[in-house]
Amino acid sequence: MAKNSSCFLFVSVALLLLFVGPATAKAQNAVVPVGNVIHVSQQQNDIHIKTTNAFVRIKLYHPGIIQVQISREDSATDFSYAVVGKPDTEKGLFTMSQNSQDIILKADSLTMQIQKNPFRIAFLTTDNQVINEDEQGLGVSWIGPKVTNYKKMQPGERFIGLGEKTGNLDRKGAAYTNWNEDHFGYSVTQDPLYATIPFFMGIQKGHCYGIFLDNSYQTDFNFGASNDRFASFGARGGVLNYYFFYKNSPAGILKDYTWLTGRMPMPPLWSLGYQQNRYSYYPQTEVMRIAHTLREKRIPADGITLDIHYMQDYKLFTWNKQRFPDPVQMNEALKALGFKTTVIVDPGIKKEQGYPAYESGKKADIFLKYNDGTPYTAEVWPGWCNFPDFTSEKGRDWWQEQVKFFADSKVDGIWNDMNEISTWGQQMPDNILYNYDNHPTTNMEGHNVFGLEMTRASYLGAVKHMKKRPFILTRSGYAGLQRYTAIWTGDNRSEDDHMLAGVRLLNSLGLSGVSFTGMDVGGFTGNPSTDLYIRWMELGAFIPYFRNHTTFNTKAAEPWTFGEEALGIVRNYINLRYQLLPYIYSSFYRSTQDGMPFMRSLAISYPNDAKVYDPQFQNQFLSGPAFMVAPVESGKDFLKVYLPKGQWYNMYNDLLLEGDTERVTELSLQQLPIYIKAGSIIPMQSLIQSTAELPSDTLKIHLYKGQEANSFVYYEDDGSSFDYQKGDFYKRTIRYNPTDHTLSFDKVEGSFQSKFKQIALYLHGFEKMNTLQLNGQSLAVNTTEFSFSADNAPSAALAIANGPEVTPGSTFPKSTVQLVEFPNGAGHIALEFRGRG
Repeated sequence: MAKNSSCFLFVSVALLLLFVGPATAKAQNAVVPVGNVIHVSQQQNDIHIKTTNAFVRIKLYHPGIIQVQISREDSATDFSYAVVGKPDTEKGLFTMSQNSQDIILKADSLTMQIQKNPFRIAFLTTDNQVINEDEQGLGVSWIGPKVTNYKKMQPGERFIGLGEKTGNLDRKGAAYTNWNEDHFGYSVTQDPLYATIPFFMGIQKGHCYGIFLDNSYQTDFNFGASNDRFASFGARGGVLNYYFFYKNSPAGILKDYTWLTGRMPMPPLWSLGYQQNRYSYYPQTEVMRIAHTLREKRIPADGITLDIHYMQDYKLFTWNKQRFPDPVQMNEALKALGFKTTVIVDPGIKKEQGYPAYESGKKADIFLKYNDGTPYTAEVWPGWCNFPDFTSEKGRDWWQEQVKFFADSKVDGIWNDMNEISTWGQQMPDNILYNYDNHPTTNMEGHNVFGLEMTRASYLGAVKHMKKRPFILTRSGYAGLQRYTAIWTGDNRSEDDHMLAGVRLLNSLGLSGVSFTGMDVGGFTGNPSTDLYIRWMELGAFIPYFRNHTTFNTKAAEPWTFGEEALGIVRNYINLRYQLLPYIYSSFYRSTQDGMPFMRSLAISYPNDAKVYDPQFQNQFLSGPAFMVAPVESGKDFLKVYLPKGQWYNMYNDLLLEGDTERVTELSLQQLPIYIKAGSIIPMQSLIQSTAELPSDTLKIHLYKGQEANSFVYYEDDGSSFDYQKGDFYKRTIRYNPTDHTLSFDKVEGSFQSKFKQIALYLHGFEKMNTLQLNGQSLAVNTTEFSFSADNAPSAALAIANGPEVTPGSTFPKSTVQLVEFPNGAGHIALEFRGRG
């Protein structure tokens, strides 16, 4: 009997495996929908829903922001490396009602309709117009661990953003993957690239919404690629956790998105100046030669960057003593010349007995490990390396202490590279374990946040040990990276299409909450032609991070290496950038307040203008609120430019042009096509050679006559410390009102004393004026200069500028006379000008 029973059991198990095995495999590959709603409950501003196959949590996170979490198990968590905004806890932010078909949630600015059978979500305006909705037949479903939300595409809908992505401004018809990867000399269609920002905006029917998928697994977005039915977003694992934003403009959505994921701090002023780099400048004497040549040739510059050859055998936290025998003395000498030093760091710590960083990292137990407990080892520049787990607090703390090495070396900037992680072979195993701040996980979830957490540790370590604002640069990152770092677009090529693709990458990063962005100006690989180099350097003067960079075995790319004509043109544009630093710095201040990027796709200001998405115009961008830049490929004699609605001035001759028009403009290598929006207020300063040098005591305000009222928040602080966070800043709103012909300066906010003692006003587009009033007091304008007294301000001198005078070699129109006013007075100052203008 026992033998027969065993035989029966064996046959039974075999039959069970025969029938259950394939069924289980089939189930794993089946499409599992969310199903029907079974139960609904409300806890203050949270709605909890149980469906046939899922658990759903909906939270009114903040006015205009709704969080949606959908998971197979009741395991949703609020832990996030990206989100820093705290949910509102005030009761009654929305009302909930339901019937047998729907759950209706009503908030101040939108309505959420949840269909019960099957579960589907629709976001509506308060008057029930559809903003965004699940695709009725597909909704949300799983295939194995992969979860995807399918959305119905609305007629005429456009999609913008998604961070560091190649392709067109309008993402419709394309698909993208988020998985941080290193691609040397990448193609202009390469996807994915180095950074992950799973946030996009949809624009349709006058409505604008945003969706941020906060999931650090590999994520995939499809905006109608290979199908005509849906747009979708999903993740290869974890919870479908997204935030829905609704405002009436991209600017409003960016404000809310950066409230949620954080905004950049004020950068050090020097980081907005010109940066000279090469892979690599060494030895120490070569670094000093570059610095002295920049000064001798009167090329303004603030930074020199050192690539991996400054290290001993490429080992982190070391100096090569043969190449750099006295780095402290070198960095002090550079400071005396007005330069700050930025050095590259990679995450790999060489496995070498006796190497201090390796020994201390091993002792602190901070390296990433396999599931069997052995450290993950891969080969990079120094050889075989281990890698800190930056998702653990002790890993970040260890790195912060290592950063003291750079503070002791008098370094001011830290450039985080190879932090995708990049290793030889470019294939990290899935079974590497991450602490994930006590939410243990694998490389499948930890990979995309590694770069973000490395920059977090670098930033906090630099703040701790340098005792001032550091400059942090990264190649890789995740949503929220703007809190710690600037980002550049990696190893591009010296080609026209790369220059233009770089513009779109920076514009897309700006559409994704990142303001401090740059690319290797001139191209990293290859040798640009002289014309391409000039065009790229002209463009560089108007992008956020202006760094000239090239690799080894290429032609030197310093401004003097392309001949005297090229040097003269390039120097003019670098000069202009330094004159514009008050405008640039004030524009970065705005980024810290509302997330508005310095470099702005035209889609931010003109989202419903179809022509800004046209491939022939999509590379145009706003540099701050005033300048519209039209990038030019090398060798072109003519360019078609689109001027959006309004009025625009040619920057070089003040010619007033009507908007909503296409114009073919004849090109000159000496002039990049740049237009200034009518009504613009642009603060400038005298030319300096670095931000370590004080400009003259006169702040120059350029006012361009327009038909609409405008304002500009002028901002100033010491440019280096964190005292501005304690109120030690100078802020003044300047307002232009064409209706009553006034330019007014509001009262000063903050305790900082401006470095400027006078204001010079340059008027563009105004005819000769007959009268001018100051705080209501009429003044006859029949002389170039006179005195007056302002409320709570001392006497000052006044003169008037009308029309530009273009001087040989100049880039910006100059006027012969100027209006001067004292800026530190606490009282309101209003100037009124009347006449034929």
